[in-house]
Amino acid sequence: MRLSANPFTGLPSNSIRGGDPLWQPHYEEPRAFILPEMASNQEIEIKFRVADLRALTRQLRAAGFRIVTKRTHEMNTLYDLPGEVLRGKQELLRLRQYGSEWKLTHKAKKKTGRHSSREELETVVADGKKMDLILRALGYGPSFRYEKFRAEWTDGKGQVVVDQTPIGNFCEIEGAPRWIDATAKKLGVTGKDYITKNYAGLFSDWKVRTNSKAEDMTFKALEQSKSDSRPD
Repeated sequence: MRLSANPFTGLPSNSIRGGDPLWQPHYEEPRAFILPEMASNQEIEIKFRVADLRALTRQLRAAGFRIVTKRTHEMNTLYDLPGEVLRGKQELLRLRQYGSEWKLTHKAKKKTGRHSSREELETVVADGKKMDLILRALGYGPSFRYEKFRAEWTDGKGQVVVDQTPIGNFCEIEGAPRWIDATAKKLGVTGKDYITKNYAGLFSDWKVRTNSKAEDMTFKALEQSKSDSRPD
């Protein structure tokens, strides 16, 4: 079954694939943390592009941030029902593996202004493979996968994560709106640098720019797409 163009993520048509295994190499186990200011179900964040990872690390340390989880592999799978029910409601259901930890997340429709804001419900999952089977048994199927290496930082008031993705390096700042803007300023980031799109939307933009045929934002998919496009 093919999905038509997605108004939520901006992705072109994609498959709900019933048989693909979840790729899960072993990496360092992350340490869990929850900030008091971020304990509610409201996710407020912005992204910005990172040109120099080492320079960003120096800026974070100078701004009083400490690293919580070092660079750790992350694989995300989005699920939807036949007829694209969640997409139609502009909602998201995601199964994430971060190191050896699994989480299931539901995100409500996003509100976009200066920052991205949406309701989020999330729970730790003991067995990601079984959760995948449960979702499939309920009629859900994978619709999009995206991969990255993520490091987590905090100053005790909010969270900054640094992502190395197949389409470039990004940083996310998540917390209270004023804290987001103050932290961005410390890192030399202005409002014009803010990105409120999710990774599916960024991947869609990247595909338009590069004319890539890759369907998922994974290192393997992009490498395969490059190989397919090379002349014989």
